[in-house]
Formats: sequence, structure tokens, C-alpha cells
Amino acid sequence: MFMIFSKGGPVMYPLLACSVIAVSVVIDRVIFWMKQSLQRRPLLVDEVIELYGRRDWDAIRQQTAGSKDYVVNVLISGILHRKYSMVKAMESAAAEEIKRMRRFMGVLDTMITVAPLLGIFGTVIGIISSFEILGSAGIEHPETVTAGIAQALITTAAGLGIAILSVFPYNYFNSRVENAAQTIERYATSLELVSERQVLKVKKIRSKQHENPAAVE
Repeated sequence: MFMIFSKGGPVMYPLLACSVIAVSVVIDRVIFWMKQSLQRRPLLVDEVIELYGRRDWDAIRQQTAGSKDYVVNVLISGILHRKYSMVKAMESAAAEEIKRMRRFMGVLDTMITVAPLLGIFGTVIGIISSFEILGSAGIEHPETVTAGIAQALITTAAGLGIAILSVFPYNYFNSRVENAAQTIERYATSLELVSERQVLKVKKIRSKQHENPAAVE
């Protein structure tokens, strides 16, 4: 392996850096999503919405204490700001959660793009060197040229290998982010509907009180 690396020339060093960065990001995101899976509490999310419908603030506070479920965090943000703007509060909290989920994804995307380009760059440099050797050694020794071209193609293979092995986890992590965003949106919409029903209920009660106070009493 070291011999192949050394034959690739100086471009192999930035390619090595790209591979190390890509692997580091993949490991970080794998650990992150494993933690998110362990921290998810779907039953708690449903319970929070139910408790909100009953306006049981103490129970919500007790049940969600210490919860690290990202959906619960978004819903709690909306509940805490229910008197001002529940929707905007949940949108802001959801944006923060999505930002946290997309952490380092831009770096991994850059490695997928840059690695093949570096590989081609290394190949071009190697071919230029091969033609220089051909000019000095002459056509009588073609083996020197073909050996140089073979060495130059190592960088292309390395760059493509890094990109191919990185694109699979990249797409997987993106799908996890999209699924999480859809889950947040679904539960946030449910909470908004419960809140709207409460508002309509209060309006009806006030309307009855205004029309016939004695009947309400």
C-alpha cells in the first residue's frame, strides 16, 4: 500500500487528507445519528400533544424534563411561546435542529467533489512528466513512459475511490435529515391544529357569554 501511495506522487498527500476528513465526518455523523435514534421518544411526543390539548402545563414540564428528543424540543419551544407566535417559535427551533443534523455535511460534499478533481490533476501532472521523460529518453524506451502513465493513473483511482465510498454515507445522512424534517413538520402541524381548536373553543365560549351571560352561568 505504501509503495502504491509513493508512486502516486505529491498529489497523493492532499488525497490522503481528503480521505481522513471524509472518514472523520462519516464517523462523527454515524455516532450522531445513533445517539438521535436512542434519544427518540415517539410516545412522549404523542403524550405532549395530548397534554397540550388538556392544557396540563405541569404534566408537560414533568414529562419532558431532560428529554433530548429533537421533536419534543421543537414542540416545547412552540408551547413556551404559545402566547406570542407558536408557529415561528417552532420554525426557529426546527431550523436549529436541522442545522445541527446537517453539521459537516458541506465538508463531506466538498470532499466528494474535490477528491476526483485532485486525482485528475495528479494524472495530468504524471502524464506531463511522462512526456518529458519521453523527450529525454527517446522512443527507444517506451517502458519508461508507460510506467509513468500507470503511476499517474493511481491518483485518479484514489480520487474516484474516495468519492465513491463517501457518496453512499452522504446520501444516507441526507435522507435521515429529510426524514427528521418531515417528522418535525408532521408533529408541529398536529400541535398547531390542537392549538387552533382550543382558540376556536375559547371564542365560542366567549361568544355564548356575550350573547346570553345568564345561560352560560
